[in-house]
Amino acid sequence: MPRVELTADPLARSDAALLAVAAFTGDGDEAPPVPTAGAAALGEALGIDLADELRAVGFVGKPGELARIPTRGAVAASTVVVVGLGGAADATTEHLRRAAAAVAGAAERVETLATDLPAALATSATAETADAADLADAAAAVAEGLVLGSYRFGAYRSEAPVHRLETATLHVADLGAAQDAVAAAEVAAAATVYARDLVNTPPQDKRPPALAERVAESFAGTEVQVRILDEQALADGGYGGILGVGRGSSEPPRLVELTYAPTGATRHVALVGKGITFDTGGISLKPSESMETMKMDMAGAATVAAVVRAVAERRLPVKVTGLLALAENMPSGSATRVSDVLTMKGGKTVEVMNTDAEGRLVLGDALVHASEQRPDAIVDIATLTGAAVVALGERIGVLMASDDALAEELLTAARHTGEPFWQLPLATEQYGERLEGAVADLRNSGSRAGGTIFAGLFLHEFVGDGIPWAHLDIAGVAWTDDAYGYHTKGATGVPVRTLVRWLAAG
Repeated sequence: MPRVELTADPLARSDAALLAVAAFTGDGDEAPPVPTAGAAALGEALGIDLADELRAVGFVGKPGELARIPTRGAVAASTVVVVGLGGAADATTEHLRRAAAAVAGAAERVETLATDLPAALATSATAETADAADLADAAAAVAEGLVLGSYRFGAYRSEAPVHRLETATLHVADLGAAQDAVAAAEVAAAATVYARDLVNTPPQDKRPPALAERVAESFAGTEVQVRILDEQALADGGYGGILGVGRGSSEPPRLVELTYAPTGATRHVALVGKGITFDTGGISLKPSESMETMKMDMAGAATVAAVVRAVAERRLPVKVTGLLALAENMPSGSATRVSDVLTMKGGKTVEVMNTDAEGRLVLGDALVHASEQRPDAIVDIATLTGAAVVALGERIGVLMASDDALAEELLTAARHTGEPFWQLPLATEQYGERLEGAVADLRNSGSRAGGTIFAGLFLHEFVGDGIPWAHLDIAGVAWTDDAYGYHTKGATGVPVRTLVRWLAAG
């Protein structure tokens, strides 16, 4: 992961191996690209007309488009990379985040990079309304894009992927405004990388006991307290959902509790993450091709661990309880059968109509555990339903909530971080009766119609009365088969940055 540094020096003075600047598209189909003020100034220092150089190589300034311009020895770097930002009228921090990721990709074979990308907003059509906070946000977005765009997971390759970038220097006009924002961005991006690493790890190396220990080790020496409930503790505590899901595996389940409780905390938030370390579907066995990405079914738990890590590192004034409900869903002679009845923590009974609807069972227990602590809010994060992917595709997550204010806070944070979510209704009056089991209090699966809403309603049954609660279904957004923006192929780390921003906002 590259280190991000700041300087107020002109970009032309940098001794970095690669320089990066930006350009907008021109006004009209045939119009030439328009370099930012910083890019034009660098062109003058190089003794070239940068706009002419870009026209000569067919560069038009589309978002993420790259052009390499030789410096001909005028500065320390041999090459300038110009990245497109699209139209100046549409420039946002998300455009900068994605542009920075494209630059990081172009910098994979150099150790040092310098860029004035944060200043691009200052020369966009929105510059007149930009203030110091906007420019700080721009610097933070660039820092995030550079770190996330540099990510490579090579732990299991015989030859590690080449990406040598060690230092990225941001050239900004106002160091004071940018420093805190960039430091916070680095923490959030590092936490996202941590979550990506956990999710990308093959399932044989993160079965529940091993993953629990790995997470615990990662918090050694921090202010976060770690408690691991093993199978005996789970049995003694009545965690029938987690135990029922893990019954078919040779490796028993775990519930990991992470607690960050700073002196003077202004509120208490509980985060609950689904942690199915591999999902075969159990007795309701998935087709083989549907299992290919099921190592990512613990992305909710990875998110929770990553967020707690970031909150503790930033020393935010909020108490956070993170719960990782870990189990491996396997078929065997001891596995839970279809129509078995499980007694959940708290006493509610559930008729298991589909063993592949297992995430809601482990989450149910964890939500009761969280509710017993009476936090000010509970948010659960889970790769829960294929129906969420059908509804919104693979780049928009689902949000459901019992509290409108909590929902809007999360949606606002998501808009800022470029991790979009769409709210679905908690339609208790319309669909609540579908939850009732034939022989038990609840059933864990309903009809195919409204599957995501059914799952959310099921989870809400286990949230304590009066506690604001939100559910983030990340089944589509936690993983990508194709690299795009600042997401490399595989785990995305969504929605780590959203939750960190929400908690930081107070």
